Amino acid sequence: MTTEGRIQSEDHSEDHRDDGGDRGAPIVAVASADAVLRHPEVGEHLLTALEQERAGRFRHESGRIDFTAGHLLVRLCAARLLGVPVAGLVLAQQCPDCGLADHGKPYLPDHPEVHVSLSHTRGVVAAGAGYRPVGVDVELSARGGSLRAVARRVLAPAELAAVEAAPEPDRAFLRQWVRKESLIKIGRATLDTLGGIDLSTLPLAVPPGAPLRSRYEDLHLIDWTDPEHGAAVAAVSTAPPRIVALVEPAAAG
Repeated sequence: MTTEGRIQSEDHSEDHRDDGGDRGAPIVAVASADAVLRHPEVGEHLLTALEQERAGRFRHESGRIDFTAGHLLVRLCAARLLGVPVAGLVLAQQCPDCGLADHGKPYLPDHPEVHVSLSHTRGVVAAGAGYRPVGVDVELSARGGSLRAVARRVLAPAELAAVEAAPEPDRAFLRQWVRKESLIKIGRATLDTLGGIDLSTLPLAVPPGAPLRSRYEDLHLIDWTDPEHGAAVAAVSTAPPRIVALVEPAAAG
């Protein structure tokens, strides 16, 4: 299964049963940016004027596409969660530090009860929506420079030792990085406090295929590796996230 053809699903039997189980459990999706833009329910016309202006700031078309796809995918997640048309959803952002609305934590002004999160990297996007806080992050494993350049600042001592001892240290660090980025997005950490959070008991190897579920304190984490792009993805919430399919093969083709 590839993200080019559809947004990944952990359990196909649950893909379309969003009204069952824990109502507070967030839904999470990951896909190629191109697959999202081909989805029949979305298009760039759904972006607000501010989002369109922000998308236009990117110097490269690939960056504009990734930004747009991420902001559309999070709408698809929220629409599935709420059971409403995606066209009726407005997405906004606000920085808690400076108060500006052109960056910061995303939210749905018309649905304050819903928490959302989104992330995009080169060609791959991830998003989540739930009635409980959710944080999502995606990063490509193949990227310029060494990710470990910041390892000593963001990893606890035990984490750093495990990463350095791993067969592929850069990949091991990437796994911890997406987990910690998710913690930032859910509001449990900041860049300055990441080094005080110790996730060393969590596995560093997450082979492509079935997602890996784990716990950290009261949080439920889910990790997986996108098989087509090799991207590391992590989601965290106070309820177990559900991975859902939002793009069917016929619709994406």
